[in-house]
Amino acid sequence: MKQELIITSAIAALLATSAVSATAKNATLLSPSGNISVAVEDAPDGNLTFSISANGEKLLLPSQIAMDFEGGKKARKIKSTSIKKDIKESFDAPFYRNPHFTTQCNELTVRLTDGNSVTFRAYDDGVAYRFSTDGKTGNVVTDEKALYNVAGNPTIYLPHSTNEKAPEAMAFQNFYTVTPISSASPLLAFLPTTLDYGDGLKMTILESDLESYPGMFVEADSTSRSLKGVFAKYPSSTDFYPWRKQEYVTGRENYIAKISGKRNFPWRIFAVTTDDRQMPVNNLVYALASPSRVADTSWIKPGMAAWEWWNDWGLRGVPFKAGINNETYRYFIDFAADNGIEYVVLDEGWYVPKSGDMLTTIPEIDLPALVKYADKKGVGLWLWTVFNVLDTQLEEACKKYSDLGIKGFKVDFLDRDDQTAVDMTYRIADATARHNLMLDLHGFYKPTGLNRTYPNVVNFESVFGMEEMKWSPTSVDMPEYDVTFPYIRMMCGPVDFTPGAMRNASKKDWKAVYYNPESQGTRAHQVANYIVQDSPFTMLADSPSNYLDNQECTDFITAIPTVFDETSIMDGKMGEYIVTLRKKDNSWFIGGQTDWNPRDYTVDFAFLPSGKDFKVTILKDGVNATKQAQDYELETLTVNSGTKKTIHMAPGGGFAIRLIP
Repeated sequence: MKQELIITSAIAALLATSAVSATAKNATLLSPSGNISVAVEDAPDGNLTFSISANGEKLLLPSQIAMDFEGGKKARKIKSTSIKKDIKESFDAPFYRNPHFTTQCNELTVRLTDGNSVTFRAYDDGVAYRFSTDGKTGNVVTDEKALYNVAGNPTIYLPHSTNEKAPEAMAFQNFYTVTPISSASPLLAFLPTTLDYGDGLKMTILESDLESYPGMFVEADSTSRSLKGVFAKYPSSTDFYPWRKQEYVTGRENYIAKISGKRNFPWRIFAVTTDDRQMPVNNLVYALASPSRVADTSWIKPGMAAWEWWNDWGLRGVPFKAGINNETYRYFIDFAADNGIEYVVLDEGWYVPKSGDMLTTIPEIDLPALVKYADKKGVGLWLWTVFNVLDTQLEEACKKYSDLGIKGFKVDFLDRDDQTAVDMTYRIADATARHNLMLDLHGFYKPTGLNRTYPNVVNFESVFGMEEMKWSPTSVDMPEYDVTFPYIRMMCGPVDFTPGAMRNASKKDWKAVYYNPESQGTRAHQVANYIVQDSPFTMLADSPSNYLDNQECTDFITAIPTVFDETSIMDGKMGEYIVTLRKKDNSWFIGGQTDWNPRDYTVDFAFLPSGKDFKVTILKDGVNATKQAQDYELETLTVNSGTKKTIHMAPGGGFAIRLIP
């Protein structure tokens, strides 16, 4: 088998100079190095098919793709093809994990007999395709066909919907069901999803440039070993949950989208990796999104935020009743100012949720007074709201709160990705950008590059984050998830995981506690989150009282930047452990995490510039962290490019390293 792969790779390298071969019935596109090939051909039923191979190994067998329009033609054969070779692009990506990067690909455009076209791109790290319409095929998209026939029997990582009755409506956060595709459940799953073919070879399915169109779900068919693309139908009627005036869909049309004129549809991405270290830093989703529509980004200031909801406003030793009132938020502002934390978030309750009116605060909150107090302390305020509540009062709310000095909105409970929900998201992103307001999107579908198009969108939830520790059963394995999702979910964009728990528990001791929640795993594992996770706007989720009781940890966390100049993965294996390296100015940061299996890891400092010493501070698991998860040790030493340092990670443990010249 190895000999066959070598021969195939050699042939592919020779063919790479031509990039594509084509006849009237088919075409083959190669990536720039020739390691990935895409074969496009007509199927007997009149649909277009494509397949993907990497280094001679089949990943996707011929898979049918098509766009169905109301009144449109059903025959969609290849009419003609054209190519563009060696497309090189450079990206300036503010607030992204790597603010400057380049891509290179070859491109094939296939024009179909129904008047539409499909563009395929082959990169050395993946394949993408998108449909385009000429504007003459119809104004209603009844469906999009995407039937991906998987080669072999790879292991698949599926994040299933958590809503059995209406699977398209949920918060897009779940752990992964890991199984051979031949045993996969047909339950609806959201993207990204990863296929593991063995020997390091993986393919992750994502999408980019989702605009005015529904997002893609997938359904697995264990018998045919295929994944079927599924799209939420266009809403025909909606209603509101009375407790927070949250809109939900009560009826749907028999089509998925309404369109007008010429347009492009979302990119379908198949990221191909041969080493798990490549996964968290794959850039295809960002690169394929529409360019920025925000001309001036100088006002966008990511940072850390003190946050009250996870700890349930849990203050101790204060002379007032903690809760949603000015006294509590002044205390949070003081804590943020004293610890160099840029922001404080006012979560649900500062306006009456069931009123659906975010222009009127509750009597206990004097927002102008809080903003004035925060300004004097050098702290900015963010306001929580519900997507449709903000959308209903969009221009008035943006102007009012921008003029007041609010820095951003944490927008929550969209819980869908049909066309109207996506349209709402773009309206909000555009209006907030015009009013110099940042956005943190919660209860939201997976990122599809919106942070490139609107850089004021500084974070997304779409992750099984720390809030789950308030109510999850003991069967939930958070340390394993923590070393799984960075490889899959983080490929498509940053995560608002809301880390920072100061109450930490071992596997045997952990239980869900709503008012005084605790994390699974060690203290060092929690601190490492701030380095491992892409999170330009990130929370300190625990109570100021707990941070003040653990000032040494608090100081370490708040010294970690939220945006970096360089990001790479030093080592890791999906589902087992990860070690992330980041650089900011002349300083370096390393975060390591493990699942419930203890392990020793040797940090090689060879990445440092030669001839220079660096002062290193290591926050690592203490000697008793296996049973006492809060036990940690702080070690300082001097290192250079020739130094190696072995660190022990306890079960559910980790480490965080800061290097200063």
